Amino acid sequence: MSTKPFQIVLYGRPGCHLCDQVEQLLLLLQEEFPLELRLVNIEQDPALHERYMFVIPVVEIDGEEVFPSVTHVVTMEELRGELAKRAARKNGDA
Repeated sequence: MSTKPFQIVLYGRPGCHLCDQVEQLLLLLQEEFPLELRLVNIEQDPALHERYMFVIPVVEIDGEEVFPSVTHVVTMEELRGELAKRAARKNGDA
């Protein structure tokens, strides 16, 4: 079964250990879900830096900002649950 991969964008900056942690979680989840991960350094875009400087890491899935780190950093369980929910929705639409 060929499933279109989730488009994941991780907004962060170099030297951010929380960003590195979420990146590693997403790389592990590639074994369970089809996903394409793109890393965006917010320091290279003034508008992104202004928007995200206090809430990185931020995870965007298929164009929707899902997990900004406002009160806590996203966990493996939260990421897995969100991707499973979206995969079920995609499979139901197929």
